[in-house]
Amino acid sequence: MANSIEYAKRFLPIIDAVYKQASLTQSLDAATQVDFSGVNEVKVLKVSTTGMGDYSRENGYPKGDVTATWETLRLTEERGKEFSVDRMDNEETLGMVFGTVVGNFMREHVVPELDAYRFARYAGTSGVSKADPADLDKDTILAAIDEAVRKMDEDEVPMEGRRLFINSDLKPIINSALARQWGSDSTVNTVLAGYNNMPIVYVPKSRFYTAITLNDGTSNWGYTKAEDAKSINFMIVHPSAVLQVQKFALPKIFDPDTNQDKDAWKFQFRLYHDCFVYENKVAGVYVHSATK
Repeated sequence: MANSIEYAKRFLPIIDAVYKQASLTQSLDAATQVDFSGVNEVKVLKVSTTGMGDYSRENGYPKGDVTATWETLRLTEERGKEFSVDRMDNEETLGMVFGTVVGNFMREHVVPELDAYRFARYAGTSGVSKADPADLDKDTILAAIDEAVRKMDEDEVPMEGRRLFINSDLKPIINSALARQWGSDSTVNTVLAGYNNMPIVYVPKSRFYTAITLNDGTSNWGYTKAEDAKSINFMIVHPSAVLQVQKFALPKIFDPDTNQDKDAWKFQFRLYHDCFVYENKVAGVYVHSATK
């Protein structure tokens, strides 16, 4: 029988691979993560200075101020799940059932909740740029995006690196808003992949709300749209404005001989995570929501 520790090691790459393939927000992951090892909060230094003044040939340089403050980032979300796979069900499929269950669980439940939480957290952060809620059509969607770009330009958010997330329900609308020509009559692709140097990521409506409710797992699992929430039409995010932290605990896997409850493989998954918009970079997030 396979050792349960080796089993755990085997499924770690599955968890990581599914996240990278299925998550719509993984492109916002920072190359260098803030270190939360051994702690649940860290302090990030924020430094600002005053602008320039007139140089005096008599008195020299004008004096300026330097302000340094600490922003506390604290992880808040701990989520988990346990399930079992009967010894014979797994053995009779050459171990494929357990791997399939793990992959499907990540793809169908963990990743959608992670994306939905992040979008809602960014949309609900105080100080981010927001448009008045409106329902968009092919005559208004491009103007709304252009206004978002103008606002971010005005706030001097770097142009390079911005990501445009669009509600998948609006895909046919934005595709019909632009007249395009195709180079081949044999292949037609009307899906807009980018707009004004911003790559487009289409987000399923079920992951794109201004607020969500995380169910506790007693009567309902996963997440739902919050009662007062609205669907998001689109969101522009510069990766430097946000921090996404995942503290994946090693998956705990018990073989049937260790599991005292059932003659089955037991899988326990715990996700400790959070995400943040830096207080001094709130201009790097722009949210346009629908009316409901």
